[in-house]
Amino acid sequence: MVSGPQVEPNLREAGRLIAMAAKAGARLVALPEYFPILGMHELDKVKVREKAGSGPIQDFLSKTAQKHRIWLVGGSAPLTCASPNKVRNTCLVYDDRGRLAARYDKIHLFGFTMGRESYAEERTIEPGARVVTVDTPFARLGISICYDLRFPELYRAMKQVDVILVPSAFTATTGRAHWEALLRARAIENLAYVLAPAQGGRHPNGRQTHGDSMIVDPWGAVLGRLPSGPGVVVGGIDLARVKSLRESLPALEHRKLRRC
Repeated sequence: MVSGPQVEPNLREAGRLIAMAAKAGARLVALPEYFPILGMHELDKVKVREKAGSGPIQDFLSKTAQKHRIWLVGGSAPLTCASPNKVRNTCLVYDDRGRLAARYDKIHLFGFTMGRESYAEERTIEPGARVVTVDTPFARLGISICYDLRFPELYRAMKQVDVILVPSAFTATTGRAHWEALLRARAIENLAYVLAPAQGGRHPNGRQTHGDSMIVDPWGAVLGRLPSGPGVVVGGIDLARVKSLRESLPALEHRKLRRC
């Protein structure tokens, strides 16, 4: 997606893309980070934050999952927190009946300064603290968001999962340098699929996101990608392949340093 500052148009666009994925046979559909809003100013997302369980963004996710009979991962949505000037950057997972199955609040908050480019998510986001996995009829999912990708210990804390979700809005600068390398590394070291739906393009606020939405298999092979712009990437999950690779290379069992 290439989300803008108004929630309603973003939800319409998300709905269009979800319908495309469902028509292609997808049973699990994931949206990127900040899919409902990438505002003109940092505080714009605070103005549209929702209480857990109530609001147009959450209603959209629930009803759309139910409509298409899919499991739907709402990349991230702004939910209320203790501070009146911040949000929780929250990934919400709905089952195929539209019921909330999991909630993950982004733990690691992005901070970056290089030349005139500067980001500090801590100014408007309150971090989460809980590692989240969820069992589905087709795979065990581990949930993360964007900057979490740089912290491999998060994925180790999930224990064994079949699919790692990384909805993102990577900057063009860091994305060019590290995005694919990090995604493939997380897939390889955890012998798991990685699904990484990303914001990708020039947004109305002037921000350029890297894009390159990607599906990576447990051996590090890229199964599908969308370099930029709105669209859909579809691929298959083969749990027999996960099992076979983990039997051939039992690296997860060979770990020695389990505690720091």
